[in-house]
Amino acid sequence: MELKGNNMNDSKTNTLNIYMKPHKLILMMLVCISALLPGVVFAQTTVREQPTLSNATLQECIDYALSNKPGVQQALIDEEIGERDIKSALSGWLPQINGTGTVNHNFKQQSQILTTNGQSSLLTFGGKNTSSFVLQADQQFLNAGLIQASKSAKFYRQQYKQSTENTKISTIVDVSKAFYDVLTSKEQLNIIAENIARQEKQLKDAKAQYDAGLVDKTDFQRAQISLSNSQADRKRTDELLKYKYAYLRELIGYSAEKPFGLSFTSRDMENDVMIDTTQLLNYQNRVEYRLLETQRSLQKITTSYNKWAYSPTLSGFINYGFNYQNNSLSNLYDQNFPSSVVGLKLSVPIFLGGKRTQEIRKSQLQERKIDLDLVNTKNKINTQYEQAIATYKANLNDLNTNKANVEISKQVYSTIKLQYDEGIKTYLDLTTSETDLRTAQINYLNSLYNLLSSKLDVKQALGTITVNQ
Repeated sequence: MELKGNNMNDSKTNTLNIYMKPHKLILMMLVCISALLPGVVFAQTTVREQPTLSNATLQECIDYALSNKPGVQQALIDEEIGERDIKSALSGWLPQINGTGTVNHNFKQQSQILTTNGQSSLLTFGGKNTSSFVLQADQQFLNAGLIQASKSAKFYRQQYKQSTENTKISTIVDVSKAFYDVLTSKEQLNIIAENIARQEKQLKDAKAQYDAGLVDKTDFQRAQISLSNSQADRKRTDELLKYKYAYLRELIGYSAEKPFGLSFTSRDMENDVMIDTTQLLNYQNRVEYRLLETQRSLQKITTSYNKWAYSPTLSGFINYGFNYQNNSLSNLYDQNFPSSVVGLKLSVPIFLGGKRTQEIRKSQLQERKIDLDLVNTKNKINTQYEQAIATYKANLNDLNTNKANVEISKQVYSTIKLQYDEGIKTYLDLTTSETDLRTAQINYLNSLYNLLSSKLDVKQALGTITVNQ
Protein backbone atom coordinates (compact mmCIF):
# COMPACT_ATOMS: atom_id res chain seq x y z
CA MET A 1 0.00 0.00 0.00
CA GLU A 2 2.84 2.34 0.79
CA LEU A 3 4.46 1.66 -2.58
CA LYS A 4 1.16 2.33 -4.27
CA GLY A 5 0.83 5.62 -2.47
CA ASN A 6 4.32 6.69 -3.58
CA ASN A 7 3.48 5.86 -7.17
CA MET A 8 0.33 7.90 -6.91
CA ASN A 9 2.28 10.84 -5.50
CA ASP A 10 4.86 10.56 -8.31
CA SER A 11 2.07 10.46 -10.84
CA LYS A 12 0.53 13.61 -9.38
CA THR A 13 3.93 15.32 -9.39
CA ASN A 14 4.50 14.45 -13.05
CA THR A 15 1.02 15.64 -13.92
CA LEU A 16 1.66 18.91 -12.08
CA ASN A 17 4.94 19.35 -13.96
CA ILE A 18 3.14 18.79 -17.25
CA TYR A 19 0.64 21.48 -16.37
CA MET A 20 3.37 23.85 -15.19
CA LYS A 21 5.55 23.59 -18.29
CA PRO A 22 3.25 25.62 -20.57
CA HIS A 23 2.99 28.33 -17.93
CA LYS A 24 6.77 28.47 -17.61
CA LEU A 25 7.11 28.67 -21.39
CA ILE A 26 4.63 31.55 -21.56
CA LEU A 27 6.44 33.33 -18.74
CA MET A 28 9.78 32.98 -20.52
CA MET A 29 8.26 34.34 -23.75
CA LEU A 30 6.89 37.37 -21.94
CA VAL A 31 10.29 38.06 -20.37
CA CYS A 32 12.01 37.84 -23.77
CA ILE A 33 9.44 40.13 -25.38
CA SER A 34 9.86 42.64 -22.55
CA ALA A 35 13.63 42.58 -23.01
CA LEU A 36 13.36 43.13 -26.77
CA LEU A 37 10.58 45.69 -26.61
CA PRO A 38 12.72 48.77 -25.77
CA GLY A 39 14.95 48.08 -28.75
CA VAL A 40 11.95 47.69 -31.01
CA VAL A 41 10.37 50.88 -29.74
CA PHE A 42 13.67 52.71 -30.12
CA ALA A 43 14.00 51.49 -33.70
CA GLN A 44 10.49 52.66 -34.53
CA THR A 45 10.91 56.09 -32.98
CA THR A 46 14.28 56.82 -34.60
CA VAL A 47 13.80 59.93 -36.76
CA ARG A 48 15.71 60.18 -40.03
CA GLU A 49 17.68 63.41 -40.17
CA GLN A 50 16.43 65.76 -42.87
CA PRO A 51 18.90 67.37 -45.29
CA THR A 52 19.42 71.12 -45.31
CA LEU A 53 18.26 73.04 -48.40
CA SER A 54 20.51 76.08 -48.33
CA ASN A 55 20.91 76.35 -52.11
CA ALA A 56 18.19 74.10 -53.50
CA THR A 57 17.20 73.58 -57.10
CA LEU A 58 13.64 72.91 -58.20
CA GLN A 59 14.28 69.16 -58.44
CA GLU A 60 15.74 69.08 -54.93
CA CYS A 61 12.66 70.85 -53.57
CA ILE A 62 10.39 68.37 -55.34
CA ASP A 63 12.38 65.37 -54.08
CA TYR A 64 12.29 66.76 -50.56
CA ALA A 65 8.53 67.32 -50.76
CA LEU A 66 7.88 63.79 -52.03
CA SER A 67 9.79 62.43 -49.03
CA ASN A 68 8.79 64.82 -46.26
CA LYS A 69 5.52 66.60 -47.02
CA PRO A 70 2.91 65.47 -44.44
CA GLY A 71 0.23 65.08 -47.12
CA VAL A 72 2.44 62.70 -49.14
CA GLN A 73 3.41 60.77 -46.02
CA GLN A 74 -0.26 60.45 -45.08
CA ALA A 75 -1.01 59.07 -48.54
CA LEU A 76 1.75 56.49 -48.09
CA ILE A 77 0.36 55.61 -44.66
CA ASP A 78 -3.11 55.21 -46.20
CA GLU A 79 -1.55 52.88 -48.76
CA GLU A 80 0.00 50.82 -45.97
CA ILE A 81 -3.27 50.79 -44.02
CA GLY A 82 -5.00 49.55 -47.15
CA GLU A 83 -2.47 46.73 -47.46
CA ARG A 84 -3.22 45.73 -43.87
CA ASP A 85 -6.95 45.76 -44.65
CA ILE A 86 -6.37 43.47 -47.64
CA LYS A 87 -4.31 41.02 -45.61
CA SER A 88 -6.88 41.12 -42.82
CA ALA A 89 -9.67 40.26 -45.28
CA LEU A 90 -7.66 37.44 -46.89
CA SER A 91 -6.72 35.95 -43.52
CA GLY A 92 -10.14 34.27 -43.48
CA TRP A 93 -8.78 31.60 -45.84
CA LEU A 94 -6.32 30.46 -43.17
CA PRO A 95 -7.34 28.16 -40.31
CA GLN A 96 -9.03 30.00 -37.46
CA ILE A 97 -7.96 28.48 -34.16
CA ASN A 98 -9.75 29.43 -30.94
CA GLY A 99 -9.55 28.25 -27.39
CA THR A 100 -12.27 28.53 -24.73
CA GLY A 101 -12.35 27.59 -21.09
CA THR A 102 -15.08 27.45 -18.45
CA VAL A 103 -15.31 26.69 -14.74
CA ASN A 104 -18.78 26.04 -13.21
CA HIS A 105 -20.16 25.27 -9.79
CA ASN A 106 -23.60 23.60 -9.89
CA PHE A 107 -25.81 24.55 -6.97
CA LYS A 108 -28.40 22.10 -8.28
CA GLN A 109 -27.24 19.26 -10.47
CA GLN A 110 -29.28 17.98 -13.37
CA SER A 111 -31.47 14.98 -12.46
CA GLN A 112 -33.36 12.42 -14.52
CA ILE A 113 -35.98 9.82 -13.47
CA LEU A 114 -35.06 6.30 -14.54
CA THR A 115 -37.84 3.64 -14.58
CA THR A 116 -36.82 -0.04 -14.41
CA ASN A 117 -39.32 -2.90 -14.00
CA GLY A 118 -41.98 -0.49 -12.89
CA GLN A 119 -39.73 1.06 -10.27
CA SER A 120 -38.49 4.64 -10.59
CA SER A 121 -35.23 6.03 -9.34
CA LEU A 122 -33.70 9.50 -9.53
CA LEU A 123 -30.34 9.76 -11.22
CA THR A 124 -28.10 12.80 -10.78
CA PHE A 125 -25.73 13.70 -13.67
CA GLY A 126 -22.30 15.28 -13.44
CA GLY A 127 -20.38 16.65 -10.51
CA LYS A 128 -20.95 19.73 -8.44
CA ASN A 129 -17.88 21.34 -10.02
CA THR A 130 -17.13 21.15 -13.74
CA SER A 131 -14.54 22.70 -16.01
CA SER A 132 -13.71 22.41 -19.68
CA PHE A 133 -11.06 23.64 -22.10
CA VAL A 134 -11.79 23.37 -25.81
CA LEU A 135 -9.36 24.00 -28.67
CA GLN A 136 -11.09 24.29 -32.05
CA ALA A 137 -9.82 24.91 -35.58
CA ASP A 138 -12.15 26.10 -38.38
CA GLN A 139 -11.29 26.10 -42.08
CA GLN A 140 -13.27 27.82 -44.82
CA PHE A 141 -13.53 25.93 -48.12
CA LEU A 142 -16.23 27.87 -49.93
CA ASN A 143 -17.20 31.40 -48.91
CA ALA A 144 -18.55 34.15 -51.17
CA GLY A 145 -17.14 36.95 -49.02
CA LEU A 146 -13.64 35.51 -49.10
CA ILE A 147 -13.85 34.94 -52.85
CA GLN A 148 -14.76 38.62 -53.26
CA ALA A 149 -11.82 39.66 -51.05
CA SER A 150 -9.42 37.57 -53.15
CA LYS A 151 -10.61 39.00 -56.47
CA SER A 152 -10.75 42.63 -55.28
CA ALA A 153 -7.34 42.66 -53.51
CA LYS A 154 -5.50 43.51 -56.74
CA PHE A 155 -7.78 46.45 -57.52
CA TYR A 156 -7.67 47.81 -53.97
CA ARG A 157 -3.87 47.84 -54.09
CA GLN A 158 -4.08 49.58 -57.44
CA GLN A 159 -6.51 52.14 -56.05
CA TYR A 160 -4.29 52.97 -53.07
CA LYS A 161 -1.24 53.42 -55.31
CA GLN A 162 -3.19 55.63 -57.72
CA SER A 163 -4.38 57.82 -54.85
CA THR A 164 -0.79 58.23 -53.70
CA GLU A 165 0.29 59.03 -57.26
CA ASN A 166 -2.43 61.67 -57.51
CA THR A 167 -1.23 63.30 -54.29
CA LYS A 168 2.37 63.31 -55.52
CA ILE A 169 1.45 64.85 -58.88
CA SER A 170 -0.48 67.65 -57.15
CA THR A 171 2.53 68.17 -54.88
CA ILE A 172 4.90 68.45 -57.86
CA VAL A 173 2.69 71.07 -59.53
CA ASP A 174 2.16 73.10 -56.34
CA VAL A 175 5.85 73.05 -55.38
CA SER A 176 6.93 74.05 -58.90
CA LYS A 177 4.53 76.99 -59.03
CA ALA A 178 5.55 78.17 -55.56
CA PHE A 179 9.23 77.80 -56.52
CA TYR A 180 8.74 79.94 -59.65
CA ASP A 181 6.74 82.48 -57.64
CA VAL A 182 9.63 82.94 -55.20
CA LEU A 183 12.10 83.39 -58.05
CA THR A 184 9.82 85.89 -59.77
CA SER A 185 9.68 87.98 -56.60
CA LYS A 186 13.46 87.78 -56.22
CA GLU A 187 13.96 88.99 -59.79
CA GLN A 188 11.40 91.71 -59.18
CA LEU A 189 13.48 92.87 -56.19
CA ASN A 190 16.53 93.07 -58.48
CA ILE A 191 14.60 95.23 -60.94
CA ILE A 192 13.40 97.51 -58.15
CA ALA A 193 16.96 97.76 -56.81
CA GLU A 194 18.23 98.84 -60.24
CA ASN A 195 15.40 101.34 -60.46
CA ILE A 196 16.21 102.77 -57.01
CA ALA A 197 19.87 103.14 -57.99
CA ARG A 198 18.85 105.17 -61.05
CA GLN A 199 16.44 107.28 -59.05
CA GLU A 200 19.00 108.00 -56.35
CA LYS A 201 21.37 109.29 -59.03
CA GLN A 202 18.56 111.32 -60.60
CA LEU A 203 17.68 112.79 -57.20
CA LYS A 204 21.33 113.74 -56.68
CA ASP A 205 21.51 115.33 -60.15
CA ALA A 206 18.21 117.17 -59.65
CA LYS A 207 19.41 118.46 -56.28
CA ALA A 208 22.65 119.72 -57.82
CA GLN A 209 20.80 121.44 -60.67
CA TYR A 210 18.37 122.98 -58.22
CA ASP A 211 21.18 124.23 -55.98
CA ALA A 212 22.87 125.69 -59.05
CA GLY A 213 19.64 127.46 -60.00
CA LEU A 214 19.36 125.68 -63.33
CA VAL A 215 15.94 124.18 -62.60
CA ASP A 216 13.12 124.87 -60.21
CA LYS A 217 12.25 122.80 -57.16
CA THR A 218 9.69 120.69 -59.04
CA ASP A 219 12.20 118.25 -60.58
CA PHE A 220 13.85 117.66 -57.21
CA GLN A 221 10.47 117.00 -55.52
CA ARG A 222 9.36 114.64 -58.26
CA ALA A 223 12.60 112.70 -57.87
CA GLN A 224 11.96 112.43 -54.14
CA ILE A 225 8.42 111.12 -54.76
CA SER A 226 9.59 108.53 -57.31
CA LEU A 227 12.35 107.32 -54.99
CA SER A 228 9.98 107.03 -52.02
CA ASN A 229 7.47 105.05 -54.09
CA SER A 230 10.18 102.66 -55.29
CA GLN A 231 11.48 102.15 -51.76
CA ALA A 232 7.94 101.40 -50.55
CA ASP A 233 7.53 98.97 -53.45
CA ARG A 234 10.75 97.21 -52.47
CA LYS A 235 9.59 96.93 -48.85
CA ARG A 236 6.25 95.45 -49.90
CA THR A 237 7.85 92.97 -52.30
CA ASP A 238 10.43 91.96 -49.70
CA GLU A 239 7.74 91.27 -47.07
CA LEU A 240 5.67 89.25 -49.54
CA LEU A 241 8.78 87.27 -50.44
CA LYS A 242 9.07 86.15 -46.81
CA TYR A 243 5.53 84.78 -47.00
CA LYS A 244 6.27 83.03 -50.29
CA TYR A 245 9.31 81.36 -48.77
CA ALA A 246 7.16 80.24 -45.82
CA TYR A 247 4.51 78.87 -48.19
CA LEU A 248 7.14 76.92 -50.13
CA ARG A 249 8.50 75.55 -46.85
CA GLU A 250 5.00 74.39 -45.97
CA LEU A 251 4.50 72.70 -49.32
CA ILE A 252 7.70 70.66 -49.09
CA GLY A 253 7.42 69.98 -45.34
CA TYR A 254 10.61 71.89 -44.49
CA SER A 255 11.26 73.06 -40.93
CA ALA A 256 10.99 76.80 -40.31
CA GLU A 257 14.07 76.71 -38.06
CA LYS A 258 16.46 75.47 -40.78
CA PRO A 259 18.20 77.73 -43.30
CA PHE A 260 16.51 77.75 -46.67
CA GLY A 261 17.68 79.12 -50.01
CA LEU A 262 17.05 78.54 -53.71
CA SER A 263 19.38 78.19 -56.65
CA PHE A 264 17.84 79.42 -59.89
CA THR A 265 17.90 82.44 -62.23
CA SER A 266 15.53 84.07 -64.67
CA ARG A 267 17.70 82.69 -67.45
CA ASP A 268 16.97 79.16 -66.24
CA MET A 269 13.28 80.02 -66.16
CA GLU A 270 13.41 81.32 -69.73
CA ASN A 271 15.03 78.09 -70.92
CA ASP A 272 12.27 76.01 -69.35
CA VAL A 273 9.18 77.56 -70.94
CA MET A 274 8.73 75.56 -74.13
CA ILE A 275 6.45 72.56 -74.52
CA ASP A 276 5.22 70.48 -77.45
CA THR A 277 1.70 71.77 -78.16
CA THR A 278 0.98 69.05 -80.73
CA GLN A 279 0.70 66.24 -78.19
CA LEU A 280 -2.57 64.31 -78.35
CA LEU A 281 -4.78 64.00 -75.30
CA ASN A 282 -4.90 60.47 -73.86
CA TYR A 283 -7.38 59.97 -71.03
CA GLN A 284 -5.51 56.91 -69.78
CA ASN A 285 -2.58 59.13 -68.81
CA ARG A 286 -4.71 60.91 -66.24
CA VAL A 287 -4.61 59.24 -62.83
CA GLU A 288 -8.08 60.60 -62.01
CA TYR A 289 -9.53 58.68 -64.95
CA ARG A 290 -7.66 55.50 -64.03
CA LEU A 291 -8.95 55.81 -60.47
CA LEU A 292 -12.52 55.77 -61.76
CA GLU A 293 -11.77 52.73 -63.91
CA THR A 294 -10.44 50.95 -60.82
CA GLN A 295 -13.59 51.88 -58.90
CA ARG A 296 -15.69 50.47 -61.72
CA SER A 297 -13.76 47.17 -61.59
CA LEU A 298 -14.31 47.00 -57.82
CA GLN A 299 -18.00 47.70 -58.27
CA LYS A 300 -18.31 44.89 -60.81
CA ILE A 301 -16.74 42.53 -58.28
CA THR A 302 -19.28 43.72 -55.70
CA THR A 303 -22.10 42.95 -58.15
CA SER A 304 -20.69 39.47 -58.71
CA TYR A 305 -20.37 38.96 -54.96
CA ASN A 306 -24.05 39.74 -54.46
CA LYS A 307 -24.79 37.02 -57.02
CA TRP A 308 -22.36 34.58 -55.37
CA ALA A 309 -24.09 35.16 -52.06
CA TYR A 310 -26.72 32.65 -53.17
CA SER A 311 -24.03 29.96 -53.27
CA PRO A 312 -23.59 27.68 -50.24
CA THR A 313 -20.90 28.15 -47.63
CA LEU A 314 -18.76 25.15 -46.78
CA SER A 315 -16.38 24.96 -43.84
CA GLY A 316 -14.71 22.29 -41.77
CA PHE A 317 -13.86 22.10 -38.11
CA ILE A 318 -12.04 19.96 -35.61
CA ASN A 319 -11.84 20.37 -31.86
CA TYR A 320 -10.43 18.72 -28.80
CA GLY A 321 -11.83 19.26 -25.33
CA PHE A 322 -10.46 18.72 -21.84
CA ASN A 323 -13.38 18.05 -19.46
CA TYR A 324 -13.13 17.89 -15.70
CA GLN A 325 -15.74 17.25 -13.02
CA ASN A 326 -15.62 16.48 -9.35
CA ASN A 327 -17.77 17.11 -6.32
CA SER A 328 -14.71 18.47 -4.53
CA LEU A 329 -13.33 21.74 -5.88
CA SER A 330 -9.80 20.98 -4.73
CA ASN A 331 -9.81 17.72 -6.71
CA LEU A 332 -11.50 19.16 -9.80
CA TYR A 333 -8.52 18.69 -12.13
CA ASP A 334 -7.51 15.25 -10.86
CA GLN A 335 -9.07 13.42 -13.78
CA ASN A 336 -9.65 14.44 -17.38
CA PHE A 337 -12.57 13.21 -19.55
CA PRO A 338 -11.43 14.25 -23.05
CA SER A 339 -13.66 14.63 -26.09
CA SER A 340 -12.98 15.40 -29.74
CA VAL A 341 -15.02 15.89 -32.90
CA VAL A 342 -14.34 16.64 -36.56
CA GLY A 343 -16.91 17.62 -39.15
CA LEU A 344 -18.11 19.73 -42.05
CA LYS A 345 -20.65 22.51 -42.03
CA LEU A 346 -22.72 23.37 -45.09
CA SER A 347 -24.92 26.45 -45.11
CA VAL A 348 -27.33 27.03 -48.01
CA PRO A 349 -29.29 30.32 -48.17
CA ILE A 350 -32.86 29.58 -49.28
CA PHE A 351 -34.89 32.72 -48.75
CA LEU A 352 -33.55 36.06 -47.48
CA GLY A 353 -36.59 38.25 -48.00
CA GLY A 354 -35.38 39.61 -51.36
CA LYS A 355 -32.39 41.38 -49.80
CA ARG A 356 -29.84 39.91 -52.19
CA THR A 357 -31.91 40.82 -55.24
CA GLN A 358 -32.10 44.43 -54.12
CA GLU A 359 -28.35 44.49 -53.40
CA ILE A 360 -27.62 43.22 -56.91
CA ARG A 361 -29.80 45.88 -58.50
CA LYS A 362 -28.28 48.57 -56.28
CA SER A 363 -24.75 47.52 -57.27
CA GLN A 364 -25.70 47.54 -60.96
CA LEU A 365 -27.03 51.08 -60.59
CA GLN A 366 -23.77 52.12 -58.96
CA GLU A 367 -21.91 50.66 -61.95
CA ARG A 368 -23.98 52.85 -64.25
CA LYS A 369 -23.25 55.84 -62.06
CA ILE A 370 -19.50 55.24 -62.33
CA ASP A 371 -19.83 54.89 -66.11
CA LEU A 372 -21.43 58.32 -66.19
CA ASP A 373 -18.63 59.64 -63.98
CA LEU A 374 -16.16 58.37 -66.57
CA VAL A 375 -17.99 60.21 -69.34
CA ASN A 376 -18.16 63.38 -67.26
CA THR A 377 -14.47 63.11 -66.36
CA LYS A 378 -13.54 62.77 -70.03
CA ASN A 379 -15.42 65.99 -70.77
CA LYS A 380 -13.74 67.77 -67.86
CA ILE A 381 -10.29 66.59 -68.89
CA ASN A 382 -10.90 67.76 -72.44
CA THR A 383 -12.08 71.18 -71.21
CA GLN A 384 -9.15 71.43 -68.81
CA TYR A 385 -6.71 70.65 -71.60
CA GLU A 386 -8.26 73.15 -74.02
CA GLN A 387 -8.16 75.85 -71.34
CA ALA A 388 -4.57 75.03 -70.38
CA ILE A 389 -3.26 74.98 -73.95
CA ALA A 390 -5.09 78.19 -74.84
CA THR A 391 -3.73 79.92 -71.74
CA TYR A 392 -0.23 78.66 -72.50
CA LYS A 393 -0.30 79.99 -76.06
CA ALA A 394 -1.65 83.36 -74.89
CA ASN A 395 1.01 83.59 -72.18
CA LEU A 396 3.72 82.66 -74.66
CA ASN A 397 2.59 85.51 -76.90
CA ASP A 398 2.55 87.86 -73.89
CA LEU A 399 6.09 86.81 -73.00
CA ASN A 400 7.42 87.53 -76.47
CA THR A 401 5.58 90.86 -76.56
CA ASN A 402 6.80 91.93 -73.13
CA LYS A 403 10.34 90.85 -73.93
CA ALA A 404 10.31 93.10 -77.00
CA ASN A 405 8.79 95.90 -74.93
CA VAL A 406 11.64 95.64 -72.42
CA GLU A 407 14.23 96.16 -75.16
CA ILE A 408 12.30 99.08 -76.62
CA SER A 409 11.80 100.65 -73.19
CA LYS A 410 15.52 100.42 -72.46
CA GLN A 411 16.31 102.20 -75.72
CA VAL A 412 13.69 104.88 -75.09
CA TYR A 413 14.95 105.49 -71.56
CA SER A 414 18.57 105.73 -72.69
CA THR A 415 17.66 108.23 -75.42
CA ILE A 416 15.51 110.42 -73.17
CA LYS A 417 18.16 110.28 -70.40
CA LEU A 418 20.73 111.69 -72.81
CA GLN A 419 18.28 114.32 -74.03
CA TYR A 420 17.42 115.27 -70.43
CA ASP A 421 21.08 115.62 -69.52
CA GLU A 422 21.49 117.96 -72.51
CA GLY A 423 18.41 119.92 -71.50
CA ILE A 424 16.28 118.86 -74.45
CA LYS A 425 13.71 116.78 -72.52
CA THR A 426 11.97 117.62 -69.27
CA TYR A 427 12.25 115.64 -66.06
CA LEU A 428 8.65 114.53 -66.51
CA ASP A 429 9.63 112.86 -69.80
CA LEU A 430 12.48 111.11 -68.00
CA THR A 431 10.33 109.78 -65.15
CA THR A 432 7.68 108.64 -67.64
CA SER A 433 10.23 106.64 -69.66
CA GLU A 434 11.68 105.20 -66.48
CA THR A 435 8.21 104.13 -65.30
CA ASP A 436 7.57 102.53 -68.69
CA LEU A 437 10.84 100.60 -68.42
CA ARG A 438 10.07 99.32 -64.92
CA THR A 439 6.53 98.38 -65.95
CA ALA A 440 7.81 96.50 -69.01
CA GLN A 441 10.34 94.60 -66.89
CA ILE A 442 7.73 93.66 -64.25
CA ASN A 443 5.25 92.64 -66.95
CA TYR A 444 7.92 90.44 -68.51
CA LEU A 445 8.59 88.71 -65.19
CA ASN A 446 4.88 88.18 -64.55
CA SER A 447 4.33 86.80 -68.05
CA LEU A 448 7.30 84.48 -67.54
CA TYR A 449 5.81 83.14 -64.32
CA ASN A 450 2.35 82.83 -65.92
CA LEU A 451 3.85 80.93 -68.84
CA LEU A 452 5.68 78.48 -66.58
CA SER A 453 2.51 77.95 -64.53
CA SER A 454 0.41 77.36 -67.64
CA LYS A 455 3.05 74.93 -68.92
CA LEU A 456 2.60 72.91 -65.72
CA ASP A 457 -1.18 73.04 -66.22
CA VAL A 458 -0.78 71.71 -69.77
CA LYS A 459 1.44 68.83 -68.61
CA GLN A 460 -0.99 68.03 -65.81
CA ALA A 461 -3.91 68.07 -68.23
CA LEU A 462 -2.03 65.74 -70.59
CA GLY A 463 -1.10 63.48 -67.69
CA THR A 464 2.60 63.64 -68.57
CA ILE A 465 3.73 64.63 -65.06
CA THR A 466 4.99 61.51 -63.33
CA VAL A 467 6.53 61.01 -59.91
CA ASN A 468 9.58 59.39 -61.55
CA GLN A 469 10.49 62.45 -63.61
